[in-house]
Amino acid sequence: ECAGEPLFMLYCAIKQQMEKGPIDAITGEARYSLSEDKLIRQQIEYKTLILNCVNPDNENSPEIPVKVLNCDTITQVKEKILDAVYKNMPYSQRPRAVDMDLEWRQGRMARVVLQDEDITTKIENDWKRLNTLLHYQVSDRSVVALVPKQTSSYNIPSSASITRTSISRYDSSFRYTGSPDSLRSRAPMITPDLESGVKVWHLVKNHEHGDQKEGDRGSKMVSEIYLTRLLATKGTLQKFVDDLFETLFSTVHRGSTLPLAIKYMFDFLDEQADRHGIYDTDVRHTWKSNCLPLRFWVNVIKNPQFVFDIHKSSITDACLSVVAQTFMDSCSTSEHRLGKDSPSNKLLYAKDIPNYKSWVERYYADITRMPAISDQDMNAYLAEQARLHSTEFNMLSALNEIYSYVSKYSEEIVSALEQEEQARKQRLAYKVEQLISAMSLES
Repeated sequence: ECAGEPLFMLYCAIKQQMEKGPIDAITGEARYSLSEDKLIRQQIEYKTLILNCVNPDNENSPEIPVKVLNCDTITQVKEKILDAVYKNMPYSQRPRAVDMDLEWRQGRMARVVLQDEDITTKIENDWKRLNTLLHYQVSDRSVVALVPKQTSSYNIPSSASITRTSISRYDSSFRYTGSPDSLRSRAPMITPDLESGVKVWHLVKNHEHGDQKEGDRGSKMVSEIYLTRLLATKGTLQKFVDDLFETLFSTVHRGSTLPLAIKYMFDFLDEQADRHGIYDTDVRHTWKSNCLPLRFWVNVIKNPQFVFDIHKSSITDACLSVVAQTFMDSCSTSEHRLGKDSPSNKLLYAKDIPNYKSWVERYYADITRMPAISDQDMNAYLAEQARLHSTEFNMLSALNEIYSYVSKYSEEIVSALEQEEQARKQRLAYKVEQLISAMSLES
């Protein structure tokens, strides 16, 4: 209830910032990026256009203005329109771009269906270029509509009033190997059209296939030129990253103060360190980092789609990975020595990490200073959580997971229980042995 908002805002900010500039539909590279691997290196000329989209739910209500780029592919335009029209609807409930046709409406009569590939697609040598708005010469303030895809453009009942021309040579709008969804979610590699051996491209030809790497992308000189572009994007997103980190590393923002479980767990770790005579603060810090930020938060930062009903494109994924790496570096106790060969994501956040590290240390110290949680309070908290989520989890499955761990380490567990005073009073070692033998009989 507290970290959700800044995480969602960061996701939205990244998505919006990336879409302000060109994104290559094939390689997943973008003009605006935090990740050097996903940066378009060439200069791409482009213009921002506004398309007026007919409201799909009501043709007579006002048209919805949608910002697009003239270098966008038709699928990219469809996705931007869907984002604008259904912005308050969960991603899983929206129509999918692949099921919709984009119509360019010229006057009241003529409608042209635009597609990524059709008979007008330009092919030079063995490179086939995806169609963009510029290719079709769609102008600013054009009227467009998203309509459910026709199975074939040839068998539409021809109504006298409307001529709907489709310049499609075949029904499938995709000639990639792999479904459009897999194409969107992972950075797709170029797959030659199986029939003709033609390579598909959009903004930049992916020369890493066989040809000489363009200007050796690895050279450090190249990195320094692009670092300024990465830094500009980082600056735009800075506030959102700061807000998220500040919320995650703070005991104050929490709705129910800090969840009891975190305090309980951190105290347990400190207790274990005392018991085993470990007074190295770095070790204690690392244990805590491994338990909470690195095991839990990094996964959520990198995969906001686990929490929200959204779609994560490959460029958004690449940017979130850089944020997640920075988050991990903030929890580390080792000093990062930076040199000219350091990866760009380390250089990007080099000035911020000392600050973030101090937040982490303060956070752990604040938790240590909080009053201890009694077992009674902890049990009450767990009982309440169990009640709130009683329908969502399979208890037998969880017990089975614990059992498989217990049976694997049965000797160590039994001998530890025989040495513990409390455990001896409750004859826990004997009970565990009974349990294991009963389970093995059944199996």
